[in-house]
Amino acid sequence: MPREIVTIQVGQCGNQIGGRMWDLVLREHAAVFQNKKNQNPDILYDEPLSTFFKWDMEQKSRRAGMPDIKARALLVDMEEGVVNQIFKSDIGGLFNRDRQVISDVSGSGNNWAHGHEVYGPKYHEEILEKIRWEVEECDSIQSFFLLHSLGGGTGSGLGSFITQVLHDEFPDIYTFSACVFPSKDDDVITSPYNSLLSLNELSENSDCVLPIENQALYDMCKFVNSLEKKKDVTSTLSKEEDSKPFDQMNDIAATLLTNLTSSMRFEGSLNVDLNEITMNLVPYPRLKFLLSSLSPFVMPKDVHLPPRRMDQMFKDVLSRDYQLLKCDPIHHKYLSCGLILRGQQANISDINRNIAKMKGEMDMIYWNQEGFKVGLCHVAPHNQPYSLLCLANNCCIGNVFSDMHTRFKKLYKKKIYTHHYTEYMPEALFDEALENAASLIEEYASLQNKTEEEVQVPRFIPDF
Repeated sequence: MPREIVTIQVGQCGNQIGGRMWDLVLREHAAVFQNKKNQNPDILYDEPLSTFFKWDMEQKSRRAGMPDIKARALLVDMEEGVVNQIFKSDIGGLFNRDRQVISDVSGSGNNWAHGHEVYGPKYHEEILEKIRWEVEECDSIQSFFLLHSLGGGTGSGLGSFITQVLHDEFPDIYTFSACVFPSKDDDVITSPYNSLLSLNELSENSDCVLPIENQALYDMCKFVNSLEKKKDVTSTLSKEEDSKPFDQMNDIAATLLTNLTSSMRFEGSLNVDLNEITMNLVPYPRLKFLLSSLSPFVMPKDVHLPPRRMDQMFKDVLSRDYQLLKCDPIHHKYLSCGLILRGQQANISDINRNIAKMKGEMDMIYWNQEGFKVGLCHVAPHNQPYSLLCLANNCCIGNVFSDMHTRFKKLYKKKIYTHHYTEYMPEALFDEALENAASLIEEYASLQNKTEEEVQVPRFIPDF
């Protein structure tokens, strides 16, 4: 029986990524369902749909009196713009405005404290009630997906508040946070505050965090655009050099989520559910940040490039060009590594052959030399023959936190903009966020630098 995921989209960024994700999920399921329909014309429903969707038995569609499908989702934003755009789009019918939307009109003003300390308590009961509605309509819920950003106000502040609500009210359900980290040249001046304050909450309340960086997504889009120009292939990617193709960037982030959940939704030789990801890739409770890389990462509706060769994809996911976060895992220690391969042409021998090659390039921590968690799904992504998702728990993420810590201290040293925050929260939260980030950085550096004799082996070593 498929197990369900409830998705919570918070803020402008979270709702934009969510919008692209629902579109991509529908395309994947439509292709699979049509194939089943051709084999069995009497089939009415595709059971794997229940992972992300539920049947609205009250709302009948105009075609044959069939019930509509609704997304298992909650849309939260303190500005109505993006949510209204979703309802006007082709996927607007997936949501019930009364039961699945929480919105306001003024926004959080790029202020974590306003989102966390004002909107959080204000909408606490409504958020909890609507999440409970979604959970109660699941037969066997497996996890929550939280989509948000760390640089702004609503995604960071209210998103952090929701992770705490989920942790307190649903402790037995895993929470996955797919969060967009700001770039170093982010145009939100207060993003260092918002990011580190959010990181403090995520490290305590989420079970697994999938960091995504705006600059990495942008560079990936430019990379694809340059390949298309060389091959003289037309594309709807932005032709303006300085423009930011947000839709294409969000498509890449959405592809990460669809690949991550592919084994839950479709058949495969080695199925991997989300609980196995946390069990096998997070050996220490606080070191739950997984570096993602994708091959291919082309956007499904916009580009038409030749497919990657199977073995080339395994090389790609070790390359910085294919990472969704700017860091350097090859020159840092791996704590664990997950590989999810999709495609009917793929088999376990392809994985084993390429893992043997990857081991020569990866510095795995000594107590987990065979620490690869593998998934094999027979259904390929939309418009691709196969794809590969790599999830690496690597010490290089400590450098990302170190950069965030440094940018935070530059502002905080002179108390720049702090009065906008202390209006709603105690200043001690700044110091707590700094201390927590420093602790995470030290934990990663300790594992990176200690010798085999000095490393403390976790109490539980995953059984791969």
